[in-house]
Amino acid sequence: MRKHGSRENDDAEIDMTPMLDIVFIMLIFFIVTSSFLKEAGIEINRPDASTSVKADKANIMIAVTDKNEVWMEKRRVDIRAVRANVERLRAENPEGSVVIQADVDSKSGVVMEVVDAVRKANVTDYIVATKEK
Repeated sequence: MRKHGSRENDDAEIDMTPMLDIVFIMLIFFIVTSSFLKEAGIEINRPDASTSVKADKANIMIAVTDKNEVWMEKRRVDIRAVRANVERLRAENPEGSVVIQADVDSKSGVVMEVVDAVRKANVTDYIVATKEK
């Protein structure tokens, strides 16, 4: 038997507001908790080393090009300003290590000046980057 009577037109709708709120909160969470890698700003042809070890965290990147230019934070820096920049970046992130990327064709004297500037900034955990053989 068939029911006689008015049939209600039920249009079920899903409320998307709670889902959008959750997605937005997750987006904020991932942005806040992600760690950003800072780079020196140029590509360096690093020398090979058979004893190289992969570094986990490197927050202060210093690059010495084949033309003996020093780069930090995607801008060219005078060799005399390396110490001040390292001290400033170290104050922002005290646990960050310093990585010095020297090109194969850079002069060792310039690299040693950078190392001395890092040491004068009271940083003892610095790394000279190489490639694995």
